[in-house]
Amino acid sequence: MNKMPSPKWFAITLLLVTALLVAAGLAEAARVATGQVFVSSEKDDAIAAFDARSRQQLAVWRQCKRPRHLQLSPDRARLYVACSDDHRVDVVDVASRKTLASLPVGDDPELFDLSLDGRMLYVSNEEDGLLSAYDTASGRRVFAVKVGEEPEGVKVSADGKRVYVTSEVANLVHVIDVATRKVVSNIQVGNRPRRLLLLRDGKELWVSNELSASVSVIRTDTLEVAHTIHFTPRGFRAGDVTPVGMAASSDGTRAYVGLGRANHVAVVDVASRRVLDYVLVGRRAWGLALSRDNARLYVANGLSDDVSVVDAASGKAIATLRAGRVPHSVAIDD
Repeated sequence: MNKMPSPKWFAITLLLVTALLVAAGLAEAARVATGQVFVSSEKDDAIAAFDARSRQQLAVWRQCKRPRHLQLSPDRARLYVACSDDHRVDVVDVASRKTLASLPVGDDPELFDLSLDGRMLYVSNEEDGLLSAYDTASGRRVFAVKVGEEPEGVKVSADGKRVYVTSEVANLVHVIDVATRKVVSNIQVGNRPRRLLLLRDGKELWVSNELSASVSVIRTDTLEVAHTIHFTPRGFRAGDVTPVGMAASSDGTRAYVGLGRANHVAVVDVASRRVLDYVLVGRRAWGLALSRDNARLYVANGLSDDVSVVDAASGKAIATLRAGRVPHSVAIDD
């Protein structure tokens, strides 16, 4: 018969766990943001770094063939770069801008997401129709799940137990259970779903539908579409309104949706799901990123080869950054 652990053992364990959590918090607090804004350029095979305050370009370097999605690690010390034509994800040190590692992740990675602890990377392999999971420390593929054709958007659930993946061809959002490594649900959404955004403490999953001029709002408890938000900026035909990139304020009250060839960003009140404003930016508003203080929205414009800097309070573009040919994504360490 197994003995129950003593109260003293529980006390020691609690003290150790508390110490580890405090140490992790102190390490995060001790790190000072570099104030850099990173932009990937598909056609230049490059990453550009800008100073968030002065908006001056700090550096530009060749990273890999066709860099696309960018994402910071949970501690913001590393920048992950999807290198689509090199079939890998590069890991870049934010402070030095030096490449630390390259993870071979299969054919044509486009988008990915990191687990909350940064130990797992989930990536969509567009050509193979796969969602692949990789250990970030070893670079080893842990598992892969077959999904619909041309998967793109990837998002880890708030509790880390699920991964959501869009299929552009099947018009589905696939729900993958991490424990069983299986698709547990396929949710029909609009035409050509692209990106994913979790809101309301993970209770809602927003899906941008590029060819439906809309966002589908999925309840993550029932895995059903609860609402559809349609976009109708003045002067544009429905076929020109092509939502892709999304971002949200840190308090979850505002969502921003890039409307692609409509050259605007929609500002949406999350609670009412009502469009509050349309902000004019560059041509083909694509990848979006919001500064941590929610003051500035950065919008990568794929056809005007620039990034619009939007003042969130006024809803006006206040600056333009020249960001190379076909900028795809923005990541901010600010």
